[in-house]
Amino acid sequence: MFVRRKNSVNYLMKNSSNSSFALITGASSGIGLELAKEFASHNINLIITARSTEKLNQLASDLIKNYQIQVICFTADLSNSNEVRALYDFTKEKKLPIDYLVNNAGFGSMGNFYEGEWSNELEMINLNINALTHLTKLFLKDMVQAGEGKILNVASTAAFQPGPLMSVYYASKAYVLSFTEGVSEELKGTGVTITALCPGPTKSGFQAKADIENSRILKSLPIATSESVAKYGFKAMMNGTVVAIPGLMNKIGAFSPRFTPRSWARKITKSLHLSVNK
Repeated sequence: MFVRRKNSVNYLMKNSSNSSFALITGASSGIGLELAKEFASHNINLIITARSTEKLNQLASDLIKNYQIQVICFTADLSNSNEVRALYDFTKEKKLPIDYLVNNAGFGSMGNFYEGEWSNELEMINLNINALTHLTKLFLKDMVQAGEGKILNVASTAAFQPGPLMSVYYASKAYVLSFTEGVSEELKGTGVTITALCPGPTKSGFQAKADIENSRILKSLPIATSESVAKYGFKAMMNGTVVAIPGLMNKIGAFSPRFTPRSWARKITKSLHLSVNK
């Protein structure tokens, strides 16, 4: 049984002439942390959320010191829909204008689907899919009504093919890509844009959590930095790009399954997920 904990909210602010806010989920590490820095460097105030209050507070302190912006930390577990709603309600209660929404929170795990724990896979689906969709639904209505706003959904090159040994994760990212592309067409003429950022392997805490640090995919493919992916994603979001794939090799990898038999794609992806020790 899930016991909903009280959300922790910390205001860590300096005066800022800019009233715009970006809401970034999964901001305590990796691409989310670097995206927070990127927004801050453009003088955009932040609401950052993750599960770790300590990490959020440290990031907020650094951002305020370096960029003199407003930062609000909202500790939440967004795999629970009640926490998603609490985050949205908080922004409405405090009358915080969300001009930019970044749905970055998510995780993956390695192993045969039939052997994995359902609780872990359900949490992944709730975070990677449900929370992203729910937050987009809630904030998108406000943006369309205002006639402006931008959303960045962090997907992956995993979205373009099946992923044996990471089947739920790959499927969740395929959903993010398809969902984002569909909504982007609906938004034509509204003044609002939505972008799917599809990075390949990236240096972050994702690999350790997913238990893929020794996989062939990390040994055989170029690994981008979280900072470079964040800069690329920020630019794509601001330009209103619908599908953004950083790096030539990632672009080739994303589109090659279109010209490869599905059975080959499955076998290749599975082999890349195997440990180099096997």
